Amino acid sequence: MSPPSRPFLRTYGIAALSGVLLVLSFPTFDLFPLAWVALSPLLVILHQNRIDRRQALLAGYVFGLAFFFGTVYWVYHSINVYGHVPLVPSFLIVVGLCAYLAVYPAVFAVLYAHLIRKTDLPVLIVAPVLWTPLEFARSYALTGFPWSSLGYSQYKLLPLIQVSDITGIYGVSFLVMACNGAVADLFLLKSRQKLRPLYSRLPTAAGFMGLFLVMTCVFGYGFYRLSGEGSGRTIKASIVQGNIEQDVKWDLGYRTSVLDTYQTLSRAASGEEPDLIVWPETALPFVFGREAALTSSFTEFQRRLGSYVLSGTILARERPGGKVLLREGPPAAGHSVPETPHYTNSAVLLDRDGNVSYIYDKIHLVPFGEYVPLRSLLFFVDKLAYGIGDYIPGDSHVKAVTPFGSFGTLICYEIIFPGLVRKFFSQGGDFIVTITNDAWFGTTHGPYQHFSMAVFRAIENRKPVIRAANTGISGFIDSRGRIGRTLPLFMQGVITSKVQTDRTLTVYTKYGDIFSYLCIVSALLLLLLKRKYS
Repeated sequence: MSPPSRPFLRTYGIAALSGVLLVLSFPTFDLFPLAWVALSPLLVILHQNRIDRRQALLAGYVFGLAFFFGTVYWVYHSINVYGHVPLVPSFLIVVGLCAYLAVYPAVFAVLYAHLIRKTDLPVLIVAPVLWTPLEFARSYALTGFPWSSLGYSQYKLLPLIQVSDITGIYGVSFLVMACNGAVADLFLLKSRQKLRPLYSRLPTAAGFMGLFLVMTCVFGYGFYRLSGEGSGRTIKASIVQGNIEQDVKWDLGYRTSVLDTYQTLSRAASGEEPDLIVWPETALPFVFGREAALTSSFTEFQRRLGSYVLSGTILARERPGGKVLLREGPPAAGHSVPETPHYTNSAVLLDRDGNVSYIYDKIHLVPFGEYVPLRSLLFFVDKLAYGIGDYIPGDSHVKAVTPFGSFGTLICYEIIFPGLVRKFFSQGGDFIVTITNDAWFGTTHGPYQHFSMAVFRAIENRKPVIRAANTGISGFIDSRGRIGRTLPLFMQGVITSKVQTDRTLTVYTKYGDIFSYLCIVSALLLLLLKRKYS
């Protein structure tokens, strides 16, 4: 092996190793303790004096490619199977997505490598202060993609993640990176002192003591929160998991079969007299209201159940934000029916008498899944989800109000956005319902990762989560993040459980991402002060 190849393999091989170790901490591997040390090899290697900015950038990029490909590879499945894109091109699209996502750890790597050699601050402070703002930015830039945030690896470590009701998911990411930084500090003490002769171990010692105190407080707070209960009432809810195959769901020949499946399961659920029965995203195989005969049949069936029923459906509207088209045939006086209605991905709640008591239109649509951005330029691209033309987004964080409590409905992708979810409960509420169709992901890791993120929404807002998924994973999560009864992937069935609602208004729900903004300010101060005094 020639000498030039050794540093190449050492630097970029270690960066890739950090990415692979971090992948193993996420579902379904669930080796979550690995996340506490997985990034430390990258942090150590980036400290090398001979690594310039270009090499640091590339090392961070290699880490990002390995990490994101390992956690979001499942995107290929929906593109290949339902988008009918050949296997190799579908993987190339995933590589393109990962190439974008890897930009964030690449930027982190170059900032960290430049700063850590110029400051006496320990890695356990510098690394999380730089990492957290970039993770936060990824959640919002270009419509946002907060999948694979570092903190999500810890969804099973309940005493730690209770602090999310103050800091959000980003506070947990901060703590995980801080612990990686502490491990890196142990390995870098001698090399940092050699690089900076005046370097004192006192900042590192103080950093370790501070981290120990913070972690002690976080775990103490976590155990305190876990010892409590919800501040609301107990209700009973049933989740119906139809397990309808994605490629036949909208086949006109299967409409009767699909409806029979959901109705049979709902009849079984009604025997336990639930307050609420939840069907998954777009469970109704027709446009509710627009197709009168099927709508009437559904509402008549629902009246006999004696429970509220929430179902995902497609709605047709006169115009964006306009009136729902509730019937076929001639329009009412003063109204016109457009040749091509505007479709929304929605949730409809029927009360015990079969009346529509609540409608919610999905606000955060999936790019290329439900609409095509820059449609005028990408006219040759079609979306994956059913409908005529692109779906249009809703604009209201409306909650359902019922005799057994109020709740917000998050549809599929929306549950991964903490800032969106909290807006439903900033004025109070009792529980969260999320409906989804993870059939797009098949048996990959995607559905398991998607489910694990709902744990954090429950804790951040102190609201139990009722999750109905077409093909799984459906289940209940309490307001402390404890996972209750679930239905596994690709199993048809119904589960009923008592749900302890919670009226708590958390710091995170009320004030949002204050912690993340403080990290942004801290990162800017670090960079500005380093530039001033270096």
